[in-house]
Amino acid sequence: MLASGHNDADNGDVEMAVSASEALASSKGPPVEATEARKWKWAVIFLCFYGFMSSMKPGESFMTPYLLSPEKNFTKQQVTNEIIPVLTYSYMAVLVPIFLLTDLLRYKPVLIVQGLSHLIIWLILLLGTSLLQMQLMEFFFGISMACRVAYSSYIFSLVSPGLYQRVAGYSRTSVLLGVFTSSVLGQLCVSLGNISYYMLNLISLGFVSFGMLLSFCLPWPKRSLFFNPLRNRKEREPAASGGTKSELDKMKPKESEPSSGAPTCSTSRWKDSVFVQMLLEVGNVVRRPNLRLWSIWWIFNSTGYYLVLFYVHILWNTVYPDTVNNGGVEAASTLLSAMMSFLAGYVKVRWNIFSELLIGVITALQGGLLLIMGTTNNIWVCYLTYVLFRGFYQFLVPIATFQIASSLTRELCALMFGINTFLGTILKSIFNLIFSDKRGLALDVHSQFRVYFIYFALLTAAYLIGAAVVIIRHYRNQSTDEAPPTELSPVEVNSEAEPLANGKSAKA
Repeated sequence: MLASGHNDADNGDVEMAVSASEALASSKGPPVEATEARKWKWAVIFLCFYGFMSSMKPGESFMTPYLLSPEKNFTKQQVTNEIIPVLTYSYMAVLVPIFLLTDLLRYKPVLIVQGLSHLIIWLILLLGTSLLQMQLMEFFFGISMACRVAYSSYIFSLVSPGLYQRVAGYSRTSVLLGVFTSSVLGQLCVSLGNISYYMLNLISLGFVSFGMLLSFCLPWPKRSLFFNPLRNRKEREPAASGGTKSELDKMKPKESEPSSGAPTCSTSRWKDSVFVQMLLEVGNVVRRPNLRLWSIWWIFNSTGYYLVLFYVHILWNTVYPDTVNNGGVEAASTLLSAMMSFLAGYVKVRWNIFSELLIGVITALQGGLLLIMGTTNNIWVCYLTYVLFRGFYQFLVPIATFQIASSLTRELCALMFGINTFLGTILKSIFNLIFSDKRGLALDVHSQFRVYFIYFALLTAAYLIGAAVVIIRHYRNQSTDEAPPTELSPVEVNSEAEPLANGKSAKA
């Protein structure tokens, strides 16, 4: 519930990852023809407009005050310990099925399900009165969060690889702009328009209804990453189209040609499928130190980050319930996050040496901000620390994305980020079950933030110890020919790629 507004801006990670790997893979390809540009232009514009409108939910930043208001009359204990935890459990339960169905059904049906989920969420919020109904609302929030992978992946099915980097920027910008506009609009309605929370959520219901209608108008993609091999067959015939081999062909070069002999059994075809092969290859991929490090960061730090996002509105209401500036703070944090993500592209660091140190320092800063956030009685200090906390996380997101994606194929990259996200969701669920859920310790929000501070302190210690080991080892074995610093340089890959589980390489 509380995190869903942030996730519109924060969940472009698979999209950024896929665009990163494809930008590297397609940098040597042929230029994009003007006729092709005209062909995809309107489809991308419509999809970006859909991304903007689906992010327009001005009441979302004010859901916690609405639930705690006399109109709904839920207690802080009920919201903290019984309502919010359902979101994490729901997200964990549906993430993997929706990830697979997104590809199998070719994106559009999943976006329609997301639109329907948004509609159900706001209908329950406006009409529901019982605790069970609010928990059901959180269940649909988990579905809508899991469905966002469809938007991140959809846009890449509309254009050729040479355009992936550009359209990824367009789609992410449209979502960020939608979240920012929605937050500002919500704050203006509450602060200047004296609009009630009920009316604000009615406005949100209108926006999500329009977004759902837009999802029915989206064009049907003709291809997807893992499944639909028959639909992809024409695209995997370079002789007919004059293009290069697709990523699927690079991993399974013989699949696009029908066998002249007897048809293989379904079990054999399943074992030879790209998806199963890549699952086997993930084990070899994570043996690379840099990929392993940034995947660990993705799993553990994103867990702490999203737990803070889930419960920070409860904290604000506890610190100062009289004045509500949730929309303005979310708008400021979204703007700073976009700026930090942009600045990350210009950082010059020897990543193979100083990655652990950079992660450790930023994690320490986030831990300090959490300590201040959880102990201060000044709401403006609470707001400021939250904005900075989000900014530091978003600074590392593009770095992690490019470090992981730069040496992987598009399909393997998407699968890797899906696995990292799922493991992080499991860890969030464990945290919620132990510390937040009424069946566990059922801690109040200040106690939870102290737990988050301890969690980030332990992560900081682990990263800094790892940094010390890496730096000492490097300078002991330092060679004379060191490479100069690079801007977001990709992970080092040997000239002969490592063999993977199926005898092929991760980067074909």
